[in-house]
Amino acid sequence: MELELHDEGERKLNNLTLAVYILQAVSLFVGVTGLVGVIINYVKRDDVRGTFYESHFEWQIKTFWLWLLGTVVGAALCLILVGYLVLFALWIWYIYRIVRGFLNFNDRRPMPQ
Repeated sequence: MELELHDEGERKLNNLTLAVYILQAVSLFVGVTGLVGVIINYVKRDDVRGTFYESHFEWQIKTFWLWLLGTVVGAALCLILVGYLVLFALWIWYIYRIVRGFLNFNDRRPMPQ
């Protein structure tokens, strides 16, 4: 059964939300795409307010900032070698956040706050 989106505006929001999940996934290998995704989230944040997509935008924004903070901490801890474990755990956590968000998005379920 194919999902029917009610109007052109909703279709655009749907495509934007999907695009940000894709940009986050690509950022696992090309880091700058995560920054592009979070910029999209902030620029279009008002457009998703009060919609199903709002929880996904908040999830994506939180994922980006926690990933960035974890990367800074992990990189600093690399001086004492434990940082490599932190960065590896962060990489797994980031994959989890992208997959969980995408699966909820695909099932048309909002993300928990």
